[in-house]
Amino acid sequence: MTTYNLSPLFRSSVGFDRLIPLMDDFFEDKASTPVYPPYNIEKRDDENYAIVMAVAGFKKERITITVQDNCLIISGKSTEAENNKTYIHRGIGSSEFERKFQLADFMKVGDASLEDGLLVIHLYKQIPETMKPRTVTIRSGESLTSSADPMTIEASV
Repeated sequence: MTTYNLSPLFRSSVGFDRLIPLMDDFFEDKASTPVYPPYNIEKRDDENYAIVMAVAGFKKERITITVQDNCLIISGKSTEAENNKTYIHRGIGSSEFERKFQLADFMKVGDASLEDGLLVIHLYKQIPETMKPRTVTIRSGESLTSSADPMTIEASV
């Protein structure tokens, strides 16, 4: 197994605390990564995304969607009636599941819908106004202490 030393990345960076566990999860044994239920992640445009998960056989009352600390958790519980059936062949998966998705900063979870066995969870990027780029006007020949400028700070001595 190859070992990666990521410490040089973190010597000169601040505020990337969530990156370390994400990297650890990525490099850990992939055999333990769940494969059920299958899902797609769609990019609909620059600010809208969707997670589409195949949850055939699950009713919406048995599916829970939780967001906690930038982590989206989708879990499904099987019904007791399903557990009491006797099968000759069981090819349709209906076991309990839990899927976790790490959300980037400013990603918000919108609504969710369940139709034709597909659970669709809408996500969108919501960047605060203070974080969006803004244009600064370059002035020439004007007083920088103009009271019309909201960015001016006046000090009394």
